[in-house]
Amino acid sequence: MAHSTSGNPAHQEASARQDAVPHGGGTGPGTPPPPTRRGMLAVAAAAGVGLLAGCGEQTADSASGAGQQGSRGAQRSPSATPSERSPSPTPKPRPELPRGGRELSRYRLVGYCGLPGAAALGRLGTGDLDDRVRQIEKTARAYAADRTPQPVLELLATVANGTAGPDGTYRSRTSPDTIRRFHDAAKRHRALLLLNIQPGRAPVLGEVKALREWLVHPDVGIALDPEWEMGPDQVPGDSYGHTSGKELTDVARYLSGIVAEHDLPQKPLVFHQVAVSVVRDQSALRPQPGVVLIKSADGIGSPGMKRDTWRQLVKDQPEGLRTGFKLFYEEDTEGSRLMTPEEVLALRPRPDYVMFE
Repeated sequence: MAHSTSGNPAHQEASARQDAVPHGGGTGPGTPPPPTRRGMLAVAAAAGVGLLAGCGEQTADSASGAGQQGSRGAQRSPSATPSERSPSPTPKPRPELPRGGRELSRYRLVGYCGLPGAAALGRLGTGDLDDRVRQIEKTARAYAADRTPQPVLELLATVANGTAGPDGTYRSRTSPDTIRRFHDAAKRHRALLLLNIQPGRAPVLGEVKALREWLVHPDVGIALDPEWEMGPDQVPGDSYGHTSGKELTDVARYLSGIVAEHDLPQKPLVFHQVAVSVVRDQSALRPQPGVVLIKSADGIGSPGMKRDTWRQLVKDQPEGLRTGFKLFYEEDTEGSRLMTPEEVLALRPRPDYVMFE
């Protein structure tokens, strides 16, 4: 997910309201992002972002005790005849994905990203929410090809900041009320909700765990933005952050535990990648049961530039890793044009997830 500000504090607030200029996929570690809308600081424009008071984990149900055996000397009741026996309880249906089934491979995921009150962060944050989801539904049909279209709402749940904040983490959390509103919309339209994390200096796994109350639902997954995962001396907007194959595996393992505990269908774990340097030691990435790992190519520019970024990012990727592709309504069309559904579906491997910003 691409947004940050200039490293000059005197210009951060002003730059957050400026239009952007498109740019390509980025270079090596520590390369400052060019001053485009990718360089806008997320929360500088983000009304509706607030610190969570805390997301509690659900408590386990208490088990009822077994009834006592009959008292001494009581006569044993005769066995009930078949006609007298109570009917067997109907098995509870296993949770399914919003449009049926438990495996994501039958679907092409297509979605918008954003945050309410922050138009610069994506189309999902503007206009009437139900109208936006209906637009996603229409767009998804154009990319479905040989699969069933599955609309996706990718909501920024943790947003990188240019200032440290009271806890020094350089991030803010979206309020539970906002997440609930988007989850309700996802349920109304049989869509998936992806909670996007731009962690700043906060531990990634900690941000994922803070969202557990939502992740126990069968229609909620995670999207990570590792370019906003900062080291101890880094500030969002000054340089690209990074993650590692091991860290992604740790997140996948945590989600896998939730899937197993609640008998959930497959859960998506998307990580957006703007440059090769953003994901280090990718060979250490290990798929986990019940979790579908999706690498989403996050480059901006003309169709040719985006295909070049795609080829770099999908080269030598680990087995079991699926792919995604991001399109930018504004940046991609400045001086060029948006790629067509036919061009996107011609990419190899064919993207499992197509996301618009």
